[in-house]
Amino acid sequence: MHFNNHPNHFLSGIFMVLLTLSFVICNAQNWQSLMPDQDLKGWKQLGGKASYELVSGAIVGTTVPDTPNSFLTTTKDYGDFILELEVWLDPSFNSGVQIRSHSIQEYMDGRVHGYQVELDPSPRAYSGGIYDEARRFWLYPLARNPKGSKAFLNGQWNKMRIEAIGSSISTWINGIQCANLTDDLTATGFIGLQVHSVNKPEQIGKHVKWRNIRILTDDLDGYRTPQDPEVPEFSYLINKLSEHETRTGWRLLWDGKSSEGWRSAKGTDFPESGWNMEDGLLTIEATDGGESTGPGDIITSQQFSDFELELEFMLTEGANSGIKYFVQPTLNLGAGSAIGCEYQLLDDKAHPDAQQGVSKNRTLAGLYDMIAPENLSVAGRGKQFKGIGQWNKAGIKSKNGKVSHWLNNEKTVEYDRYSPMFKALVAYSKYQKWEDFGQWPQGHILLQDHGNAVHFRSIKIREF
Repeated sequence: MHFNNHPNHFLSGIFMVLLTLSFVICNAQNWQSLMPDQDLKGWKQLGGKASYELVSGAIVGTTVPDTPNSFLTTTKDYGDFILELEVWLDPSFNSGVQIRSHSIQEYMDGRVHGYQVELDPSPRAYSGGIYDEARRFWLYPLARNPKGSKAFLNGQWNKMRIEAIGSSISTWINGIQCANLTDDLTATGFIGLQVHSVNKPEQIGKHVKWRNIRILTDDLDGYRTPQDPEVPEFSYLINKLSEHETRTGWRLLWDGKSSEGWRSAKGTDFPESGWNMEDGLLTIEATDGGESTGPGDIITSQQFSDFELELEFMLTEGANSGIKYFVQPTLNLGAGSAIGCEYQLLDDKAHPDAQQGVSKNRTLAGLYDMIAPENLSVAGRGKQFKGIGQWNKAGIKSKNGKVSHWLNNEKTVEYDRYSPMFKALVAYSKYQKWEDFGQWPQGHILLQDHGNAVHFRSIKIREF
């Protein structure tokens, strides 16, 4: 640094140096190192029997055969925090960092469960995504964040940053944002370093390494990283909108307690019975398994054209139902369901309709009777259904004629409803008698009564 001979300039320069040093010292004092000493003090192992040791300033986990997932966990719980660390992973297996996690005897005999920031060196490339270990499975896959899926570098040390503040959990790898999750299920818990179970001989004795682990728990707002506007938010708040959703045009289609905004597909009022609204759930009760032979379908009072719809559904065993859109209720006032394009809801394993139609085009998350679902987000990966009795996300997006179906944030169907191919599909489907099927400029959204119990919640929409 150069100073001229004027004493005020000299004193000013000294002041700036002291101010900078003071900031650096305060900054360093705010961060707490989580790196253990040689006996891994401050950490304990849960789950499997993988090896953990401290080698040259890094925690090294080593895979062993015939053992479940292993976790080296902090002995202290953390709620709101910013966590930074570096990780190196052998590309032959995946790993992860647990946050806000727990191990209690009452839950699966003590199995570790909670949020996991994924480390995925496979071609799927979901590193930085968020998986709910031993609970709800994938919460934030990277199917809709291609930039984030390229952040992790195989065979190199990678820098991770995890910000868990309130219901917001966001992740970065090498400075690139990967996840933007809003979820309020668990507010506190331990941090854990996973060594995944392995089942191939060539995966035994492989390593994952962590170093420079540090955490910040105070004055977090001043250290938050700005969100990348290209990274979508996935929210799991129940029957309410996040601040980001409200700001970006989402609104609830069901308020979680009343029939406001909905009516019978074949009448002006909401069904008097058969559709139950209790404890934040909208449930079609089981009847005889017939198509709209009980209380009947319900539709939105409003019609929609270009929109994005999202909801959560839970199927009971053997259940059949559907989410229809571009519905024209006056086309069929007789027996059966109202007419519109259908996102199929079905227990593929137990309901016989899964074997009907052509090439599985009547199965879960498909365009009913026209397009069979497959995982279009990750080649070779099956559609990601979380199971009967579990909550699953359904998504439908329609914009300028381009329509897509999503199951748990991975794409299963896409088509152009104005294309010759779509017209050909209609011509060979059960909808061939309806002129301009699926090409109407707008229509209602429908939840189907097919005689089986199905639960819905968190129904929301935004229009383009």
